[in-house]
Amino acid sequence: PPPKPSYFDKSTFSEKPFFKQELLHQSTKPGSSARITKITTPHGSFLTPSFVAVATNGALKGLTIKGARESNQDLIFCNSYHLLLQPGPEIIKGAGGLHEFMGMKEEDGTLGPLITDSGGFQVFSLKYGTVYEDLKTKGELKRAVQKQKKPSDPSGRRKNPVKVTEEGVIFTSYRDGKKVLLTPESTIKAQKDYGSDIIIPLDELPSYDTDLEELERSVEMTHRWEGRSLVEHYKNVKDQAIYGVIHGGVDKPLRSKSLKYLTSLPFDGFCIGGSLGGNRAEMVEMLKHVMSEVTQFKRIKPLHLLGIADEASISETVSLGIDTYDSCFPTRLARHGTLLTRTGKLHIKSGKHSKSYGVPIDEECGCETCERYDRAYLNHLLKAREPVFYELATRHNLRYMNDYMAGLREKIMNNEI
Repeated sequence: PPPKPSYFDKSTFSEKPFFKQELLHQSTKPGSSARITKITTPHGSFLTPSFVAVATNGALKGLTIKGARESNQDLIFCNSYHLLLQPGPEIIKGAGGLHEFMGMKEEDGTLGPLITDSGGFQVFSLKYGTVYEDLKTKGELKRAVQKQKKPSDPSGRRKNPVKVTEEGVIFTSYRDGKKVLLTPESTIKAQKDYGSDIIIPLDELPSYDTDLEELERSVEMTHRWEGRSLVEHYKNVKDQAIYGVIHGGVDKPLRSKSLKYLTSLPFDGFCIGGSLGGNRAEMVEMLKHVMSEVTQFKRIKPLHLLGIADEASISETVSLGIDTYDSCFPTRLARHGTLLTRTGKLHIKSGKHSKSYGVPIDEECGCETCERYDRAYLNHLLKAREPVFYELATRHNLRYMNDYMAGLREKIMNNEI
């Protein structure tokens, strides 16, 4: 069975001196749970609600850390699955941790906060397919369930590339074909080597269409895994916060059960993970249920929504009280030539922009791309496949998302949300 709260020392339930969330404003708008907080970590602080950029391999695609900072990006999310396979925890530890390895040090000596996951999302995507943000032809985003084809052996029989046991999950490295065992303990140890400010335990991610019996089994095992992760974490905290991951798929009673158990343990914050539905309406409905339950537990800890951070989803859920959102949404759009503006998505490759001299992407944006370059030039860069386009587009989209979140915080402060 998963560990009970009594297993942990009472001191583990106290607020950590190195990780603090301060409530700055609670919206007074009727029906709203939106709030503004300040989260402080050993490597810097940030305001919420906020957008978290994804640096999959320890790097933002198309943009340097300096460029990210100039785009007002504070918290950055790195994926343990990829870092585990390349370069590996030992290399990162030898560099002095992920902050040093990524060159995050600013002129004033600050480094900036990092969050890392367990690697479970990527591993279980191999097994079940993944709930992902899919680019449609017009650059819009939809939530969908993608069934991935399972590889076949020479006999023609299909085999599963991932094996799940109580110990952990075994998968084949995409880099060298070797078998890798990922356990609750090993993922925590790896994240200790990374030195990230916020770490996430190993969890199982069943697909959207998993039947209830299998979903119940998965949630129970995830609770055991998260309990083991927590035990490993408290052997050597190393000034790192750990977030529990609330599961239960699209079953509300299971979500409530997961929330009740995990909030009884000494986690420093929580994530909402797993499948939340087959479309945005289902997702919002499930999040309303989860957040209403969270309110009943008088939450004072941070809450992060995993893998969802498009504008539409944020605008429909920020009033629920979610603090942080991560997604590769704006950087992926940038690489496909879709730029975010206050008047909607701009498809810069369109011929109508080829002579848009002196017209920036967004008149109200203060990023370097908008201040220096016009749509005509960016249209040319993308059509010519010049690599610098991806930097300029990514810089703008990140700045836009952070301006968007700042605007939401202002509305919350004014009790408009």
